[in-house]
Amino acid sequence: MTSAILLLLVAMISIQMGAGFAKTLIPVIGAAGTTGFRLFFASALLWAIWRPWKYRFDKATMMSLIFYGGSLGLMNLTFYFSLQRIPLGLAVTLEFVGPLTLSVLTSRKKMDFLWVALAALGISLVMPHSESSSTLDLIGVLFALIAGAFWALYIYFGQRAGTALHGGIAATMGMTVATLVALPFSFALDGDRMFNTSILPLAFAIALLSSAIPYSLEMIALKRLPTKTFGILMSLEPAMASCVGLILLNEILSPIHLISL
Repeated sequence: MTSAILLLLVAMISIQMGAGFAKTLIPVIGAAGTTGFRLFFASALLWAIWRPWKYRFDKATMMSLIFYGGSLGLMNLTFYFSLQRIPLGLAVTLEFVGPLTLSVLTSRKKMDFLWVALAALGISLVMPHSESSSTLDLIGVLFALIAGAFWALYIYFGQRAGTALHGGIAATMGMTVATLVALPFSFALDGDRMFNTSILPLAFAIALLSSAIPYSLEMIALKRLPTKTFGILMSLEPAMASCVGLILLNEILSPIHLISL
């Protein structure tokens, strides 16, 4: 289990660094365009590494992969839409509602409910109040919460797919489905801005940091960790995201927001 936890920590650091770089690209090609590039390049990388054409998938496994990949694609889209409007650390804090809720639903231990209470308190602190409603975008908050719901589905279906396949193969096929889900939104919303060759190196780096590396590591970790343990460990994501937001994006959170993390 220790090795799985280490893999998950590396994955979390990688994905938040990728999100930080992605936020600098969103103003150039849009949230949907950034999502499409990220998932497309990540899929290409994973196909080259894991070569899934060598494997055959039964119907049940394919259904798990479709749900896993679909939730992954929609999670990325809604999360990047939230990044257009709110800081990275706050977006990840709100998004964490999803995996935390899943942890509670799959656990019977009283201690896990303490985690939920603390998380609920933290989330209430970052929600807009009368004196701060003008500084926090409600649409961005909504997108982050929706992304959290898809994050929970990603964990649930990812674990099911990962038990039937090698983690790298499952990640590759899930990423491919996610790309097919996201690209229609990318072309419909940001197609006129996407064909900019100058952004390709950054888009490739984002794909590597945000998708190819972390999702492969997460799929391996999911096979070795209980769902509730995976969800609770993800509570480190908001703090990591806030550090990346500060270092890469100069996003300084208010004291009350820092307490909520």
